[in-house]
Amino acid sequence: MGDYKLVALDMDGTLLNERSEISSENAEWIQKALDAGVIVSFSTGRGFRSALPFAEQLKLETPMITVNGSEIWHRPHVLHKRTHLSPVYVQRLHELALAHEEAWFWAYTADDIYNKEKWISPAGDYNSHHWLKFGYHTEDDQVREKLLAEVQSWGALEITNSSPWNLELNPLGVSKASALKELCGLLDIEMSQVIAVGDSLNDIAAIREAGLGVAMGNAQDTVKEAADFITFTNNEHGVAEVIKRYVLKG
Repeated sequence: MGDYKLVALDMDGTLLNERSEISSENAEWIQKALDAGVIVSFSTGRGFRSALPFAEQLKLETPMITVNGSEIWHRPHVLHKRTHLSPVYVQRLHELALAHEEAWFWAYTADDIYNKEKWISPAGDYNSHHWLKFGYHTEDDQVREKLLAEVQSWGALEITNSSPWNLELNPLGVSKASALKELCGLLDIEMSQVIAVGDSLNDIAAIREAGLGVAMGNAQDTVKEAADFITFTNNEHGVAEVIKRYVLKG
């Protein structure tokens, strides 16, 4: 059991309960960790704008990883690094989505979120935007498998998910793990001093590479298999339990 200096928290399905709230228990133990000099960072597939209110709620002035690692922030509003997704691939991903009407899709740019209902205008003007991530959502397993097989065949993108029903596409090599390594360099700490907590495939590389990898009780099975420890679910204040047990040691 090392002395952990950074706790990297996924948000949806991890820090947030099913109502997308931070429980008072989680908030209390995060504050205790901060008071003890431990850095607590969000590490999320969300964009900065939708993560920010939660950072403000916890009064975090710590680094943030957003859009699965495509953005790394020194602290809220202060960007360290942004990795763009090539418009060439966004076009291919969008055309693939249009060929599979059962699937809903969305995409993040540096300043907006687009989706099936609200796409860029004009529709073919991919080059005017700074893309960060593309996603597909469908509860039809066969359609999702087809989308996955096609995108895998390109060999050009980082493929994860943030729920069993979606696929998330980032630039190759960009992940929460790559972002955490970058953060460790900035903060002058080792990956062995990091605790990474999450529930989905976009957390799995970070969980494997951190000093302590924690899966939520509600995590996907492959994530649990990769973890060193499985905590309570996101509705049972699993994050508070991790901090209690491993950061502040009771």
